[in-house]
Amino acid sequence: MPIQALIAEDEPILAATLAHALKRLWPELELVATCPHGADALEKALALRPDVLFLDIKMPGKTGLEAAEELAEQWEGGKPFPQIVFVTAYDEYAVEAFDREAADYVLKPISDARLGKTVERLKARLAAKAPGGGLDDLLGQMRALMPSLAVPTAERLTMIRAAVGNQVRMIPMADIVYFEALDKYVNVVTRDGEALIRMSLKELLPQLDDKVFWQVHRGTIVNSGCVLSAVRDEAGKLSLHMRHRGERVRVSPLYAHLFRQM
Repeated sequence: MPIQALIAEDEPILAATLAHALKRLWPELELVATCPHGADALEKALALRPDVLFLDIKMPGKTGLEAAEELAEQWEGGKPFPQIVFVTAYDEYAVEAFDREAADYVLKPISDARLGKTVERLKARLAAKAPGGGLDDLLGQMRALMPSLAVPTAERLTMIRAAVGNQVRMIPMADIVYFEALDKYVNVVTRDGEALIRMSLKELLPQLDDKVFWQVHRGTIVNSGCVLSAVRDEAGKLSLHMRHRGERVRVSPLYAHLFRQM
């Protein structure tokens, strides 16, 4: 079977440039789809299950990083998780983060010299056929990237002002069990109820004490002091039992390392 690849790039000229360069440098590679944004890339990757994904980091709507994280959450057994190559225009610090993890990346504007090195690295990894290697590589890349792409720290919140019906409730941070993204809002889940705040999880995260509040999923931040246990199900997916709450909180593979045994 030929090695198959998918490209996600919102700029058509850059997508065509990458496709032509790959055809020159890796003629036996089969390009199965070119996607204009992350949501389309996620849908087609799950349907076509290619061996390699070239994901532009910065795309409108769903970014390459978000698409990769969701793919890791939704990928089921059978075919090994694909190798991920991030296409980036970020500065030298992000590139250093990639290199520390021996990750695959392609810088814009694309050069044959750099892309050629990535192609050789991909061929070696695919030939080795290490089970789960693609997923492990992806998680390492994304953890390395997070410090480089982090939003600057804002002033720490000591209280949350949240809507409950026609009232505004003042919620001490210690009473919060977890935060959950809901479209344009964040649901603030406490030991005895829920309330809404009008902001995104991405806006909220820099205002929280990261020693107490841990992101465990792209849509969830938990109060670490309220985590009773982490349980892995038969499919290998991790979830948390939270103090004061009956429901379980799902953990993305990207954050599973937070709950490894010491």
